[in-house]
Amino acid sequence: MNNILEDKIIIAGPCSAESEEQLMCTAESLYKQGIRTLRAGVWKPRTRPGGFEGYGEEALKWMRKVKEKFPDMKLATEIAKPEHIGLCIKYGIDIVWLGARTTASPFAVQDIADTFAKRPWEEWPFDMVYVKNPVNPDLQLWIGAIERLQKAGVKNLGAIHRGFCLYDNKVYRNVPTWQIPMDLKKLYPDMKIICDPSHIGGKRELIEPLCQQAVSLGLDGLMIESHCNPDKALTDAKQQVSPDVLGYILANIQDRVSQMLESSNIVSEEEAKATAVTLLRMFRDNIDLIDDEIIYKLSERFKNCRDIAKVKRSCGMPVFQEDRYREVLEKFKVKAGSLGLNEEMAEQIFATIHEESVRQQTEIAKR
Repeated sequence: MNNILEDKIIIAGPCSAESEEQLMCTAESLYKQGIRTLRAGVWKPRTRPGGFEGYGEEALKWMRKVKEKFPDMKLATEIAKPEHIGLCIKYGIDIVWLGARTTASPFAVQDIADTFAKRPWEEWPFDMVYVKNPVNPDLQLWIGAIERLQKAGVKNLGAIHRGFCLYDNKVYRNVPTWQIPMDLKKLYPDMKIICDPSHIGGKRELIEPLCQQAVSLGLDGLMIESHCNPDKALTDAKQQVSPDVLGYILANIQDRVSQMLESSNIVSEEEAKATAVTLLRMFRDNIDLIDDEIIYKLSERFKNCRDIAKVKRSCGMPVFQEDRYREVLEKFKVKAGSLGLNEEMAEQIFATIHEESVRQQTEIAKR
């Protein structure tokens, strides 16, 4: 693993523990890549009934066998009920996390928190308890889950950014909306926040640029789904990578600041060109992801504008309302300025967006 990731948390493993053979094969390959924390889903909450929901306690036995073969490998899995905690202790699980669906339910989180509150944190055998962001982009719900566990005495708390579910999303499985984990980091500067690029991208080709973006933004690590035979996986086959591919991805991740510092030591034109190519690829991958988000957000904005036009038409209201335009423009410019952007440029962008909004609303008003 490259030096840039030395201080990063790297967790990898299959979405689901499917068999003892599959889990051991994946663990052995990941171990060769330098991975020392294995994740595997044991209880799999499915959106609809009838899907593969995991092997439960039987899968925990397989995980324990991995630990017996690789004593220095940590084991991590998702919990959703208080009884899961006891089973994880029984089979030597080191790290647990609350999934996105669990985080979205204050009742479920509180049940788990009440279990942790029954004894001092020092008596629990877990290295870490992570909280994935809720399904919807709700920072307060994420904070609420963290606070419930904090009040229960859980001290080694971390967070996992796995993106947010938005209707009619065309690019990602779960839109990253990076500002939300960044806001969480501001509130909890000492808390470890790691990224789950597998669930954000939903496609294995998006994992590398998403990893790069997470590292560039200063997140504390990565949780990546890896399977010894991804195409045959029982769950989330499209977003899993083989351990060999994972090794390639990690080897290619370059931290922006580290690369810039290293570039000052370049001694030949050939090295300079190679470094430039690496940096260009990194920056362009990030720009492509950001551009995808911009287009998606614009589409979402114009959809809301068309809905507004229908309300205005039913009430006989004019399409263009100058007071509202001035109010939103001013907020737009202030926000741009606070982020270090040129306010004149921001005003031009907003004017273009507003012009298209008025055009679309006018078309609806004529119907």
